[in-house]
Amino acid sequence: MKLPLIKHLGKFIEDHDEDFILETIEVVEHITEFEGLKDEELDVLGECLSNLYGALEVQKAVKEEGISPKDALNGFMKRVQGSIDS
Repeated sequence: MKLPLIKHLGKFIEDHDEDFILETIEVVEHITEFEGLKDEELDVLGECLSNLYGALEVQKAVKEEGISPKDALNGFMKRVQGSIDS
């Protein structure tokens, strides 16, 4: 996951709508079902999905919990790091 990319996607969600991201996720997940993809290509698509889901999580925290985007990003990355360390 790339924090600057998640932040960039968050700005997109603010400016437009999270439905665009949700629909993008559906399309990318559908692409991953194509049997002709190489492992490297699946890795890239997985990374894209991780960033898209991360942006949704951060925006949800901002919207529902009323915290700043910076704090939401930091909290999200701490949760991700915690799950990796476990």
